[in-house]
Amino acid sequence: MKTADEVRTFTVEPDDDGVRLDRWFKRHLPQVGFGTVSKWARTGQIRVDGKRAKPDDRIATGQQIRVPPGGDTPHRKPKAKRPLTEAEIASAQDMVIEQTKGAIVLNKPPGLATQGGTGTTQHVDGLLDAFAPGEDEQRPRLVHRLDKDTSGVLLIARTPGSAAFFSKRFSGRSAKKIYWALVVGVPDIKEGVIEAPLAKQPGSGGEKMHVDHEGGQPAKTKYRVVDSAGKKAAWLELQPLTGRTHQLRVHCAAMGNPIVGDGKYGGKDAFLTGSISRKMHLHARRLIIDSPDGGKLDTTAELPEHFSASMEQLGFDPTLSDATPMRDDPPPKSREEKKQQARQHAKNYRKSQRGPRRARGGAGGKPSKPRGKR
Repeated sequence: MKTADEVRTFTVEPDDDGVRLDRWFKRHLPQVGFGTVSKWARTGQIRVDGKRAKPDDRIATGQQIRVPPGGDTPHRKPKAKRPLTEAEIASAQDMVIEQTKGAIVLNKPPGLATQGGTGTTQHVDGLLDAFAPGEDEQRPRLVHRLDKDTSGVLLIARTPGSAAFFSKRFSGRSAKKIYWALVVGVPDIKEGVIEAPLAKQPGSGGEKMHVDHEGGQPAKTKYRVVDSAGKKAAWLELQPLTGRTHQLRVHCAAMGNPIVGDGKYGGKDAFLTGSISRKMHLHARRLIIDSPDGGKLDTTAELPEHFSASMEQLGFDPTLSDATPMRDDPPPKSREEKKQQARQHAKNYRKSQRGPRRARGGAGGKPSKPRGKR
């Protein structure tokens, strides 16, 4: 293998197809800084298939990249991998649902954060070295997140190329995410779409969201009631059509049906009496997404123990949702039905916001009317 003192030639692999030349250097020769790459490009020392190239040029599979000697004095110390304990490695492996050439699909347990932060030392990102134990192996990377107390399907990309592929699908909204939730009470409108713009709630330090029609970002959630336990609780199937922070939690609370265990958005009304767990009952049940290997990934995650126990206590049959999947499009509705739905939803939302409105001096707003059927 040639050293940094010689001219080197690299072949572009499929994982790097379509990336910028400077991004290729960051992935494969991170010790070569952007300034050096730019200088080499200006002076014609970098060549792609024998031609001069610029840092922002896109490269393609099979092309040959000529890299001149030098530039390998590290401008920063590479971050060493943190050794994982046997228990941490076992924990990471136990979460695996499916593995492909480009992805690892996990069933994240409730209570485990996706990424680290202030005071958070245990998280999924910190366990990913379990899937790349060798020093030279590429470390898998996160491409989306779940809240700490939300369980279910979490997709991990094995390579930089698959990470870029999956990220485009998530940002382009072609990935289909289906969640299950147990909520307090039963929505009057059994199936529809909630459209309620969301923004960070003032005074919460960015830790809490609220409905804000004037300054909020568009947020859209499709939902349907799968089953109900009298008027006590309902089992919902939810599909976020946008990806705002805490979107499903805020939208359910805005309907007047907070997710069971979500005290942050439902207050004391988010907890059921009896033996129903006080943990969050929100689970990323299924993910359907294009695969960089061709075809689609379609993965389902089993419920955590507390959620499964609550389903049983409330008399819900888990096979009902999978047997009758959510419609791709809301059913047609009459003008009179639209008016009736709008009145009912506005009434529910005003009722759910009485306490928060007094506390904020009237801040917030009411969400748009859901579209759907009764």
